[in-house]
Amino acid sequence: MSTDIRRDPSCADDAEPALMPVDDALARILEAVSPIRERERVAVRDALGRVLGADVIASNDVPMHTNSAVDGYAYAAIALAAGETAELSVVGTAWAGRAFEGRVGPGQCVRIMTGAIMPEGTDTAVMQEHAERHGDIVRLVGDRPGANVRQAGEDLAAGRVALAAGRRITPADLGLIASVGVGEVTVTRRPRVAFFSNGDELRSVGQPLAPGEVYDSNRYTLYGMLTRLDADFVDLGVIPDDAGAVRSAFEDAARCADLVVTTAGASVGEADFVQSTLNEIGEVRFWKIAMKPGRPLAFGRVGDTPFFGLPGNPVAVMVTFYQFVRPALAALAGEIVGERHHFTATFRGRIRKRPGRTEYQRGRLSRADDGRLEVRTTGDQGSGILRSMSVSDCFIVLDAEQGSVEDGDTVSIEPFAGLI
Repeated sequence: MSTDIRRDPSCADDAEPALMPVDDALARILEAVSPIRERERVAVRDALGRVLGADVIASNDVPMHTNSAVDGYAYAAIALAAGETAELSVVGTAWAGRAFEGRVGPGQCVRIMTGAIMPEGTDTAVMQEHAERHGDIVRLVGDRPGANVRQAGEDLAAGRVALAAGRRITPADLGLIASVGVGEVTVTRRPRVAFFSNGDELRSVGQPLAPGEVYDSNRYTLYGMLTRLDADFVDLGVIPDDAGAVRSAFEDAARCADLVVTTAGASVGEADFVQSTLNEIGEVRFWKIAMKPGRPLAFGRVGDTPFFGLPGNPVAVMVTFYQFVRPALAALAGEIVGERHHFTATFRGRIRKRPGRTEYQRGRLSRADDGRLEVRTTGDQGSGILRSMSVSDCFIVLDAEQGSVEDGDTVSIEPFAGLI
């Protein structure tokens, strides 16, 4: 007697019609996320990594005065054509922070230091290495008018926007803000994220393991990723496979956070309570993405709070976090984010792939003898092999239409620099 077995789609399939494309999933996520409205005033030094909640306006010109970009001699270009040699009388010195008082006349120049205000009657500076001084006489070759001079306001003019709202503040931005005399800035409140892991087999680090149990690494990677993104977060720990416990965890998380993230529990197993719980107190807008790893990604809401149900496998957690949760957090913070940086590299090795899903292979970059960028996988690409992330420095992104990759093919890479 033969028995027919119905095969439902699984994560082992190369293609599944019901799976949502990666770009569509991200677009729907960003449409569902509303920026945080609350603003805070913080000191400039405390603003690093925060997202500006209001424009920073320059209160003064930067630079404030027309000044010399070199140590040398300031003179009037009208009296000395470019390339012409002349001898000029040195009538004084202009120091940074102590201007030369008086006017420089024809046949005269002033010894000037970098950053010093250009004296009245001068508009050009020649660096000291291009001049010969003998007592109070300097022999020099004329340069183009305005050479080696920084004009007042050429970096920023007073009243102009120095930094626009929606920008995540970098170290260079701190200096720019200080240069316009601003001591405090308005920033968006940090997004608050509540996260937990779900599963009877999970144990926290330090607890003994029984057969079949594993340490929960996912909460540690989430901690690291959220810390690097300057988010506030609450770690609710490991929640057992119990409907009541899962419901309580979701309700607690939604009350205290702007975003809820879980790992594991978004599968199709009989002990997975995430979807059934959300059907009661929220909704799952979609789950199952056309990607590898990370197919069983769920997105929805708990009450009015957005929710991500990340897979249980450690690599899939990190891949889905960077591709979906990270952009959602940026949107929550009101950050204006441009296109994600992708580059091309020559692939070394071979990848077997069928069209149907976007794949994120873990790669390691190197430079060939001819200077071209090359990339290789980091070995076994199983979604449970966290070491493949630890030793990699980029994703090799193979789009859904891509087939197998041969040695020497050009592939798209997404560097971890600026991502992790």
